[in-house]
Amino acid sequence: MPVALVTDSTASLSAETARAAKIDIVALQVVIGADVYTEGEDVTPQMVSEALAAYVPVNTSRPTPTQFTAAYERAAAAGATEIVSVHLSSKMSGTFDSALLAAKTAPVPVTCVDSTQVGVATGFATLRAVTIRDQGGDAQACAEAARQAGKHSFTLFYVDTLEYLRRGGRVGAAAALFGSALAIKPLLTMNEGLISPLEKVRTAAKALGRMEALSVERSAAFERGFDVGVQHLANPTVALAVARRLAVSLGKDSIEVREVGASIGAHVGPGMIGVSLTPR
Repeated sequence: MPVALVTDSTASLSAETARAAKIDIVALQVVIGADVYTEGEDVTPQMVSEALAAYVPVNTSRPTPTQFTAAYERAAAAGATEIVSVHLSSKMSGTFDSALLAAKTAPVPVTCVDSTQVGVATGFATLRAVTIRDQGGDAQACAEAARQAGKHSFTLFYVDTLEYLRRGGRVGAAAALFGSALAIKPLLTMNEGLISPLEKVRTAAKALGRMEALSVERSAAFERGFDVGVQHLANPTVALAVARRLAVSLGKDSIEVREVGASIGAHVGPGMIGVSLTPR
């Protein structure tokens, strides 16, 4: 395996998928009250959702450079001669910076990729790199595939309230919505690595309807096909309904639904529904 792939736990890749694709996942930390947890090991989205609902402080912490150094050393020990490390938007987290720092002292060359995305779109970008690797591509080709996948992904999400994004300082241009936050249900998107407002609607039903319509509209531009995923936090019934409707509209047999990891959940809050499309 001359090229190894590394990503972080926000990419929403299942343990099975990561294992099959030979992807090493570096975990973020989640702090609930005074307790520190490791995403993917001892904290669940439900724990985060319940804490937020109870007004218990929830924060997240990026992986340390030491954690990335350990991942890069594991890859080199397993025979990798190059590493591609794909991560969530550098404007949303210091995770990418930690990866860059660790790359400077890694035993083999490391190319770090800022996906400019969050959640499943970062996972799709990482899997694009896996495809190129498995086709015999070098690290440069793998990194460029991941970079382009992130750049051209289309991510939408609905939140019940902007309060959790505000608390975590992750709102970007969406801060402009605060003045009318009580009267609207915001539809948000990722724009150049930041959360930005897309549309303001009056009800959750209308927001989800627009999310589905815009996803179908954007899919028409992906002539070579695309991957699509639906994510949620503590809202499985609605997420499954959205996925079923989208599958019909997009001509898919089914669409995978995953609950966001604890680190993302801490910032979006219960009720969030997201849709991401990544071109192939």
